[in-house]
Amino acid sequence: MTTSREVRLKSRPSGLPTNDHFEIVSVTLPDPAAGEVQVKNTWMTVDPYMRGRMYDGPSYAAPFQVGQAMDGGAVGTVVKSNDPAFKEGDTVQSGFGWREAFNAPAKQVQKLDTMGLAPQLFLGSLGMPGLTAYAGLMRIAGFKTGDVVFVSGGAGAVGSMVAQIAKLKGGTVVATAGGADKVAFLKDIGVDHAIDYKAGDLAKSVTEAVPGGIDIYFDNVGGDHLEAAIGAAKNHARFAICGGISAYNNIGAAPGPKNFLLTVGKRLKIEGFIVSDHWDLMGEYAKEMSGWIKSGKVQVRETVEDGIDNAVNAFLKLFSGGNLGKMLVKL
Repeated sequence: MTTSREVRLKSRPSGLPTNDHFEIVSVTLPDPAAGEVQVKNTWMTVDPYMRGRMYDGPSYAAPFQVGQAMDGGAVGTVVKSNDPAFKEGDTVQSGFGWREAFNAPAKQVQKLDTMGLAPQLFLGSLGMPGLTAYAGLMRIAGFKTGDVVFVSGGAGAVGSMVAQIAKLKGGTVVATAGGADKVAFLKDIGVDHAIDYKAGDLAKSVTEAVPGGIDIYFDNVGGDHLEAAIGAAKNHARFAICGGISAYNNIGAAPGPKNFLLTVGKRLKIEGFIVSDHWDLMGEYAKEMSGWIKSGKVQVRETVEDGIDNAVNAFLKLFSGGNLGKMLVKL
């Protein structure tokens, strides 16, 4: 028998979640049954999209269930195996985050070839957030060499990858972040125009940075950032709508951009996307990104909280700007 702790959704939040909406529960794991493995998680991810799973309604991802453990990306080590495809000590990736250990059918975990890199990278720059950046920029927005790319939330897990990919492929990048430390990070990764959205008129700052306009907008924030992007867009600009963290905790619908009618005269292409529709790109993306990381062409930043006791706090910090780069929990 093995004892593990897991984070459960205690009640559904309205507005910004608090620690009271979650609980940590101890469970006992038996030895794995035939065809199962037992895994000790070493890293888990927290991501903004998880906020949407706390609502009880239809969406692209199934809602978390009250009274049950939440789930999400995790990397761990097989500690017991009752399946011939896995042996003790194998490094694996799974969707069984938010817990210290778990039993699962072997088909629900994947062996992880780390390619000599830190395993937690496969929850960030070499995982879902990185692929989101790549798919949105290259496939949805149709990036071309010389494009001017505006990225909101440029110091986050997705935004920082968008900015660096665009630079490596020959683009000009303007990106926003909140606070001097994050703006300094944007400059470190090669952003041409780093804007502190807390420091002044956002729309004015964007148009002053790139008076000729933007070809691509990659949206992680929504709200005033989307409005500024519409104002700064060239004719036929392409918008890849990844998320809108500014409205995730709103009670009621968020107002739309006041200048939305400009999308007609400017003939803008605006497309929302979900990364799970683009897993076919993962092979080419992982090959390219792993090479960039190994050569030092891409910088990866992580904000790490320690232990399952701090998992909820790590998640909540996503909504207060408490992360630089990828937010992770080390277990």
